[in-house]
This record gives sequence, C-alpha cells and structure tokens, in this order.
Amino acid sequence: MTKRLAVVTGAAGDIGQAIVRRLLQDHDAVLMADRDLAGAEAAAREIGPACTGIRVDVTDPASCAALAEAAAAAGGVTTLVNNAGAALGASLQGTSPENWQADRALNLDAAFYVFGALAGQLAENRGSLVNIVSVNGMSVFGHPAYSAAKAGMIHLTRLIAVEYGAKGIRANAVAPGTVRTRAWQARADANPDVFREAAEHYALGRIVAPEDVAEAVGFLASPLAAAITGVVLPVDCGLTAGIPALARTFSQSNDY
Repeated sequence: MTKRLAVVTGAAGDIGQAIVRRLLQDHDAVLMADRDLAGAEAAAREIGPACTGIRVDVTDPASCAALAEAAAAAGGVTTLVNNAGAALGASLQGTSPENWQADRALNLDAAFYVFGALAGQLAENRGSLVNIVSVNGMSVFGHPAYSAAKAGMIHLTRLIAVEYGAKGIRANAVAPGTVRTRAWQARADANPDVFREAAEHYALGRIVAPEDVAEAVGFLASPLAAAITGVVLPVDCGLTAGIPALARTFSQSNDY
C-alpha cells in the first residue's frame, strides 16, 4: 500500500492533538505543524514516532511553502487538516482594525495559503482536505471577526470542492460547537460555570470533546467518505439544530 501522510496545522493544541491521534489509525505518519515548535515537538514525542513537529506560521505564504517542501520530502501529503485558529475581539464594538485583520489572517487567509502550497501533492495522491471551521461561521455566537473568517472558510471549502474535484481532491469542513480546550481557560477562570452554562444550550446537554471533532475528521478523510465533498458537518451536540430553552419558551411546553 502507498504510505499515507497527513498534515495537521495547529497540531500542538488540544483539538489538533486529538486529530493527530485519530489520523494515525489509518495514516502512516503525521506532520504536526504549529507556530509553537516546542509545543509541537513535545506533543509529537508524547504521541509517538510516527509524528514530527514542524514550525509553521500559517499566515506566512513562505512558511507554508516550506511546509510543502517538508511534506514532499516525507513522501507527499494525502490528508490536510487546516485546524489552526483562534479568536480575539469578543464583539464588534470591542474589535480593533488590527484584531480584525489578525483574526482574518489566521482563520481564513491561512487556510488558503496552506491549501495552495499543498494542492499539487493532494491532487497527485487524490487526497482529502478537512477544514476545521466553527458553528460561529453559521450563526452569531460572539467573536465577530473570527466568525466572519470562519464563514469565509466554509465558502472556501466549497470553492475547493467544486474546482479541485476533477483533480481528485475532496474538500469538507467540520464545524465544532463549544469544545473544552485550553483556549477557553481565560473564560473559565473568569467564570467557573461557563461550561455548565454553555451545556444548557445544547440538545445533548453537554459540550463537545476534542475527540468528537477528531472522529469526524477521521471519517471525512477516510475512504468511507469517498463520495462526500463540499459539506459542512456540525459537531456541536445539536446546537445548530435548535436550543431547548428557546423551544420550551416558544411552545410553553416542558417537554423540551
């Protein structure tokens, strides 16, 4: 069998590490790309010898080109997961032009740069792209610049699916809801009940785990999803389906 190489950006984070662990079930090796090289290398050592940490600034096209060179030297990428992301401004009124541009650069431009650098290898291997977007790109949940960028990333996914399908590339997106990660630590420190309060809005009564996101990525990147491209898969414990408290208020029924 041809060896399968995956590239995961933002791989030092909680979701990134979970994705790497899942992809190793059916990939031979993973390049763990992250701006934090020490974090990526530490995670790679912990996960196993099939992982390699590599420093990449996904907002810099030259750094993305260097990532492509490393992937080519490792045999060429089969699966790309654009996972790197973060949010700055919590509201429009609290978002500076600099924060708007930073959120756009990391959460939209970066996906374009990384895919562009690796598109040739993905086409050669008839590979798969999975973009980690967010329910924020589908509705309003705060962090407007991040949300607008994720909405753009959703459309970028569809653009790639349509244009590159003839080259054998499948492009899909996973849209997580609230995920318990280190990125939430400041909010959890300010409000220890934040996760419990968030869970009350979810149909399943809980928030998402990094492993939930990783399983969706693993499926979309696998041959099981061979006929699936251009889709956005919410992994959100039912948030985008509807909010029980609102249904209860609107129907005046305690069945919700």
